[in-house]
Amino acid sequence: MAETINRKLTPAGLPGRRGKISSEKPGNALRVFGRIFTYLGDQKLSMFVIILLLLVNTLATLSGSYLLRPTINKYIIPHDIAGLINMIAVLLALYIMGSVASMIQNRMMITVAQRTIHKIRTDLFCRIQSLPLQFFDSHSHGELMSRFTNDLDNLSDSLNTGITQILSSFLTLTGILFMMLYISPLLTIVTLVIVPFMLWVAGRIINKSKTYFSAQQGALGALDGYVEEMIRGQKVVKVFCYEKNALDDFEVLNKDLRDKATHAQLYSGVMMPVIQNLNTINFALTAAVGGIIAIVKGLDIGGLAAFLQYSRQFGRPVNEISNQYNSLQAALAGAERIFQIMDEIPEKPDEPQAESLQKINGDVEFRQVSFGYSPANPVLKKISVMAKAGQKIAIVGSTGAGKTTIMNLLPRFYDISEGQIFIDGINIVNIKRDDLRKSIAVVFQDTHLFTSTVMENIRYGRLEATDQEVISAAQLSGADSFIKRLPKGYLTILESDGGNLSQGQRQLLNIARATIARPSILILDEATSSIDTRTEIIIQKGIDQLMKNRTSFVIAHRLSTVRNADEIIVLEHGQIIERGNHEFLLQLKGRYYQLYSAQFD
Repeated sequence: MAETINRKLTPAGLPGRRGKISSEKPGNALRVFGRIFTYLGDQKLSMFVIILLLLVNTLATLSGSYLLRPTINKYIIPHDIAGLINMIAVLLALYIMGSVASMIQNRMMITVAQRTIHKIRTDLFCRIQSLPLQFFDSHSHGELMSRFTNDLDNLSDSLNTGITQILSSFLTLTGILFMMLYISPLLTIVTLVIVPFMLWVAGRIINKSKTYFSAQQGALGALDGYVEEMIRGQKVVKVFCYEKNALDDFEVLNKDLRDKATHAQLYSGVMMPVIQNLNTINFALTAAVGGIIAIVKGLDIGGLAAFLQYSRQFGRPVNEISNQYNSLQAALAGAERIFQIMDEIPEKPDEPQAESLQKINGDVEFRQVSFGYSPANPVLKKISVMAKAGQKIAIVGSTGAGKTTIMNLLPRFYDISEGQIFIDGINIVNIKRDDLRKSIAVVFQDTHLFTSTVMENIRYGRLEATDQEVISAAQLSGADSFIKRLPKGYLTILESDGGNLSQGQRQLLNIARATIARPSILILDEATSSIDTRTEIIIQKGIDQLMKNRTSFVIAHRLSTVRNADEIIVLEHGQIIERGNHEFLLQLKGRYYQLYSAQFD
């Protein structure tokens, strides 16, 4: 049955496919170009020199072609060897000048392109840092990473060569058309007869190719996201024997990418040979009519030769654009996806009247707070909680009752829908967000450690902390004993999110990080759920020490850890159904009594 279901899955419906940024083709390609050129505009002088060098190269090429006319008429036909040698020297100097200008221009463009990509990458990372937590909850990590890898690489490749190729092609086309009109307006008309048809064919191919290239980038992001999730979840995959299902799901995404990439490359690859063949037909037609004009109208042989040279070159810019079209379309699609993130609304700024927190007592009040991750599905309904400075408030309840959601609201990871939250009598919306979060330390159920030393991972809680303060925090949390047994102690490098540590050890470092932050308010979100009972007993004294003189909120499934709480809040379906201390709630024989009895039966 599972296999049947997997065959029917679409890429958007695979496990782990969360909401993702649209990968449709750009609604306005000119707008995307405009934004790219805005970044290039920061290097106006370099771009001016690059355009100047492009003009030199283009003029050298066009002049070299036109000089065929006097070379044939004045030196080859009259057999003037000396004049021919001089003309060859002039042509050689022109082509050398054009080649040198092209080489310098290419090197300068690479520098400009990489500086531009550096700026875009910096802006993208800065924007990601400013986005609210809700954005990351609704987008897969692999999909976001695709913006920094595939999309930026495609844009970089296109900027390195594509921009100058387009400018060069435009200048060349303009110059060729001018020279052709100068030599023979009649023959120019003959040459241009087939151009509208060439443009029509190119336009049809471009529209098809653009659609598939955008779809290809979207499929690539979906595949990257799925691979990233499967790699991170390999333990789950193996323990539940999900390998075959994962392969089937991967095949759906991989086939979707293959189909879209095949169509994109097919239409893009067809363009060059089609244009080349049309250009060859056009050249043959121009040569035939040019021969007749030379005989009937007296067009000089040198002029005809130069005109045919321009006619042959006329199709070259179109061919060059078609050669660049793969990277150009991928770059446009990638740039669109990058700019979509840049256009995401950042975390709401502090209110103009927001004030700094100098000294916090730790009084916390939730007053009639309601919240939902979507307006149609409220998670919390009219929640009111009061915590005096130094009190320990425990929040318990069934899974999905809204316990963690309450604690996401206090540091303003999410903004509430209704009601108010106060710290020391100040509405948290009137407190600067950085000051608010510096006053709160959170120990999450899921740990995250950075690729750095143990010392630096703990110091992350307070960057100005000394080494001795880091060690003291580790001792208080109970992490010091195992840290000393590591190969290099506190200087041991942690990699792969602390993969060389046990889950309990990772959580101990997480608690040490919160300890060194010296918060006024402490949130423990299932902080000991991944620690064995023996380790829990060892660190419980450290946690109790940490909570001294601090307002503490403890979310726990192990009710043995909250018996000494000043108040226990029992949540069900987003509402408070019971509250009181441990003894009172047991005597009440309500929901808390049922949860507690179930754990100790």
